[in-house]
Amino acid sequence: MARFFATCARGLEPILADELRALGAEEVVPGRGGTAFAGDTALLYRANLWLRTAVRVLQPILEADVTSPDELYEAVKRLDWSQYLTPEHTLAVDSNVRDSHITHSKYAALRVKDAVCDQFVERLGRRPSVDVDEPMVGLNLHVYRDHAVLSLDSSGESLHKRGYRPVLTRAPLNEALAAAIVLLTGWGGDVPFVDPMCGSGVLPIEAAWVALRRPPGLTRRRFGFQGWMDYDVRLWTELRDEARKGVRKQLPAPILGSDIRRDAVSFATGNARAAGIGHLLRFEVKDVGDFRPPEGPPGVIVCNPPYGERIGEEKELKPLYRSLGEVVYQRCAGWRAFVFTGNARLARELGMKPARKVPLMNGKIPCELLEFDLG
Repeated sequence: MARFFATCARGLEPILADELRALGAEEVVPGRGGTAFAGDTALLYRANLWLRTAVRVLQPILEADVTSPDELYEAVKRLDWSQYLTPEHTLAVDSNVRDSHITHSKYAALRVKDAVCDQFVERLGRRPSVDVDEPMVGLNLHVYRDHAVLSLDSSGESLHKRGYRPVLTRAPLNEALAAAIVLLTGWGGDVPFVDPMCGSGVLPIEAAWVALRRPPGLTRRRFGFQGWMDYDVRLWTELRDEARKGVRKQLPAPILGSDIRRDAVSFATGNARAAGIGHLLRFEVKDVGDFRPPEGPPGVIVCNPPYGERIGEEKELKPLYRSLGEVVYQRCAGWRAFVFTGNARLARELGMKPARKVPLMNGKIPCELLEFDLG
């Protein structure tokens, strides 16, 4: 049984903990910016394959109190690095330093790399080379209040990058946060899911993957653990094949998205196609004021309207929030509605009292997921 730490955006720790328990993780302890847990190699592979709200899964291999880059170097050099890599491996060090005597993240990462490479040179006369883009072994250094934790990074590229969305300079919602919002609604896929302000379609797509029981890492090209010395290719292949067999072919209930912007709907359609579910989702160009829920049993409405971050925008957005509130209140009896916003003043324009508020962060913006029961 090894110890691991899955990182996530602030506020998502309890949801991530629930995901880990569902995967069979033990000793699950939510912390700040992530959740600690224990398990075997199969669980580590499953966590990377299945976790929807995590950023990366780390395996701590060294903890030490350090007050200078030299102390960090010595602590790292004392570890026997032949357990983790050879001179034929490539490596990279990712570093985050806060509230410590060591103040420079890049220099801290450089000292870790030097300690590893110097040990190999002294013992074997050869050393691993650095590959910052796709290292065979990625190391993650976290120093907080002079306490350093050095971990193997089992994920590689951030797990929120699912591969269906082109690189966006400023995405309103990343995939992990969108998945968290879907999970927080308690929606299980058996009733309709509608987003009347779908933007690039990330909420409907993440909802569809939940309903289809499709793991977000299923078609990912590479994970960090695949470069490790103890990588078990047979175990990984079994776990991935087992997951693939469990994916549903059809949605149990409709998932719909609409947006007033034609370019957004075009983006959403393309992203759904890239996610392998273009034939299952329906997107259309429609103003929120013209929204009507689909026929049939009531479901959930989930949307992420703009927050008005730039000067002058807030005033322009008031009618949009008012219109959303009126449409939902007047036309969606029996449904549950969720509005994710980073602007409490605009949220009041909805004209409805939320039954529940869940505080979350969208990047550096404090936000709330507001739930309205329209019974």
